[in-house]
Amino acid sequence: MSSSDRTDPAASKGPATYIVDAVVAVIVFFIGAVVIFGSRKLGAEWTSDGPGSGYFPFYIGLLMCISGAGVFYQALFSKKAKRNTDEFVDGEQLKRVLSVLLPAAVYVLAVQFIGLYIASAIYIALFMVILGKFSWIKSIGIALCVNVLFFLMFEVWFKVPLFKGTFDMLSFLGY
Repeated sequence: MSSSDRTDPAASKGPATYIVDAVVAVIVFFIGAVVIFGSRKLGAEWTSDGPGSGYFPFYIGLLMCISGAGVFYQALFSKKAKRNTDEFVDGEQLKRVLSVLLPAAVYVLAVQFIGLYIASAIYIALFMVILGKFSWIKSIGIALCVNVLFFLMFEVWFKVPLFKGTFDMLSFLGY
């Protein structure tokens, strides 16, 4: 697709880049405000023995809010900056992103029910087969090896239990 196709309003179906910039700026500002609010609860002031537990998160949240406001202003109201009216993403690019994002959302949901280890093994294997075009045998082998290694590392060596899910399908291991 040439650059002239992207600037043609009739060919453009996605949002303009400056609109996406403004939306992301609002999200960054909101996350910064949540961090500020949470850090104030922790104690964002300087105490007699040094900074409170919310001191540094408070200033990080403040920087996020300032950055979000600056990007929002620049995206929508700046006279100096030329608005980028190019299409943010075309259909093919969006399809590639969703081919990774949607399975990741399903993975996060699966973790709640079948746990981190089993969901990760399934996710890695399917990702390798569907997107990587690897064989089933190689994909399942690598997925199992990776998750056995993680299980040994966290559960056995570090003694840090990771979430096993609602059904706790690994309970037979005694962990």
